[in-house]
Amino acid sequence: MTVPQRIAIVGGGPAGLALALALHRRGIAGTVFEARNRPAVQRDARVLALSHGSVQMLEWLGAWQPLLAQRAATAIRTIHVSHRGGLGRTKMTAAELGVDALGHVVPAQALIAVLDQLVDDTDIIYRDCVQVGAGETADLLRDHALIAWAEGAVDPRLAQQRNYDQHAVLCTAQVEQAHGHVAWERFTDEGPVALLPLGAEYAVVLACANHELLECMALDDLAFLERLQNRFGTRLRFTGVSARASYPLGLRWRASPVAPRQVWLGNAAQTLHPVAGQGFNLALRDVWQFAEGAARCVAAGQDLAAPEVLRTYATQRELDRRGVIGFTDTLIDTFGTRFSPVKHARGAGLLALDVVPGLRRFVARRMMFGARNW
Repeated sequence: MTVPQRIAIVGGGPAGLALALALHRRGIAGTVFEARNRPAVQRDARVLALSHGSVQMLEWLGAWQPLLAQRAATAIRTIHVSHRGGLGRTKMTAAELGVDALGHVVPAQALIAVLDQLVDDTDIIYRDCVQVGAGETADLLRDHALIAWAEGAVDPRLAQQRNYDQHAVLCTAQVEQAHGHVAWERFTDEGPVALLPLGAEYAVVLACANHELLECMALDDLAFLERLQNRFGTRLRFTGVSARASYPLGLRWRASPVAPRQVWLGNAAQTLHPVAGQGFNLALRDVWQFAEGAARCVAAGQDLAAPEVLRTYATQRELDRRGVIGFTDTLIDTFGTRFSPVKHARGAGLLALDVVPGLRRFVARRMMFGARNW
């Protein structure tokens, strides 16, 4: 029996929808399987920091202009990185890189809604309320060339992993002054604090030790504002805060993102700490590389699920995946220690970034385009 060159995409979130559209643009059929009902997928409270490279991919998919039309995207034109209690800080600017913005901040639900509408406008099959697990794999592979797992965290039974003993506390905050399209990454002994410009406010990601989570979440708004102010410092003055949500922080990654007739992309391949906002950008690069490889495969008359095809994809993604995993994990170790020599060294590193333009541009381009600086 000949298996059709159709791909089963498990996950109807932003990565799965982007993959379905990327394959469709390349002339490859995909079927999306989503465990939740379709409206529930859009009730996503996350805020995504999209790099300049990710914006380019969304433009190619036709998803960027609708987001701009809805005024759902807020530009990041400066990234300010510092650490509390030590010398050294650095600023990366869009002007220095010759781009309009280093990236943009977008509510996940806005992006999902746009991608979902684009999928709806095509002949891509979307099946919601379908739970796909290991037991259903054989059934899917009867009708599809391969399965692309594009949703959910890495299965801990199949992953290398690290527990950071922290949760991310998420909210939005109002400040006295206009944000000026500046994103802040502030490292403290208690964990990093990230502020991302979103509309007229800031989206806040505050790392909190597990043993402090319940107490932190129980604080009233005034007390939480005081804690946020103490953690961040006095460069901004916070005036209001929204309701808060939280999720555990850890690192999980599959040693290989492929197996016979299966491929894992995005969070299903690697689940990262949110520091530096690299997770979804890495996922979109997974999507881009897989769709490009699949298109070359079909053009050459090859089987999409051929072992050599999947091995090629895994090899192509190795440098970028390991680079981002190592980068985010090293940031947590380097900026999380209270050991004085390391604190001085990280201050010197930030100072070096600030005074050596070439080094600063290299780091900025890695954040914008990944390890290959596409």
